[in-house]
Formats: sequence, C-alpha cells, structure tokens
Amino acid sequence: MSRIGRAPITVPAGVTVDVAENNLVTVKGAKGALTFDAPSAMTVAVDGTTVTVTRPNDEKNNRSLHGMTRTIINNMIIGVSEGYSKKLEIVGVGYRVAKEGKKLVLNLGHSHPIYFEEDEKVTFDVPDSNTIIVKSYDKQACGQIAAEIRSKRPPEPYLGKGVKYADERIRRKSGKAGK
Repeated sequence: MSRIGRAPITVPAGVTVDVAENNLVTVKGAKGALTFDAPSAMTVAVDGTTVTVTRPNDEKNNRSLHGMTRTIINNMIIGVSEGYSKKLEIVGVGYRVAKEGKKLVLNLGHSHPIYFEEDEKVTFDVPDSNTIIVKSYDKQACGQIAAEIRSKRPPEPYLGKGVKYADERIRRKSGKAGK
C-alpha cells in the first residue's frame, strides 16, 4: 500500500473540498479556488475535515496514480489556505529587477529588458533590486513562472552570474588555470 496515498488529508478551517461527478475535486479557500480532475480509477471521499483517496486494486497504474492524486489534492488545500512562494536571486554586475505596476522588468545583460505580467494566480514581490519573490496559491503555476524567469539567464558555473533560486547552490568551476 502506498505510504503517501493512504495518509488522510486534514482540511483546515476556512477551506471547503467538494467532489463532483467524474471525480472533479474543487477546493475553495481564502486565497482562491482550484479544481483537479482526479483519475477515474481513484475514489476521493470527503468525511467532515478529512479527505481520503483509495484505489480499487494493486495494479501498477493504480499504484502510481494513488500517491500522485493524494499529493495534488493536498497541495491544493495548502495553496488555498497558506499559498506558495519561490524566492529568486539575481547575481551579476548590472543585473537588476524592478516592478512597474503589474509588470516585472528584468535587466539581465540582454539588449532589451524582459517583461513578465502578473495574472490572477501569480503575483510578484520585489523587496530589492536583486530579489524576486513569486507568490501564488497554485503550486504548479508558482514553480512554472519561477522556472521561466530563471531560464532567461541561468546561473553560469565560472562567475556564478545569473538568476538562481535562493536555496540553490551553484557548482563552481575553475577557469583555464584549473589543472
């Protein structure tokens, strides 16, 4: 039995979980609402303040879907109640970030500035000119936008310049003299 899949999910106060026909799971909370079309083989049951996911048998496909379904529903519940954030740091001379209204403006050594627009799910916070905090109630959207920002100038191993996650460690290489 899946250790992750069999664990019940506790629903905090202020969050509602509804399961409609065809396993459409809707989670609503203070930060927003998310929906997930759970696999038809899985059974999602809501009992007061707990949500349980069960599988019909031990076939390989059902075993793989069991833990994934439970984790996605748990991430939705955490997202609408607490939210997610990713912190990015910009390292390099002349590299900087600014926020103009609902736009994020990145100057990363290209011939032009790079713009990212906020939407209803994702917001940006810029505490200083070298730090970006991406906030969202959808874990997938938060990670995707953070990865897109990082991909505009990934950190390079020789000088460490670029956009990196706050907890990321860059493996440094020595230059030509490194024998």
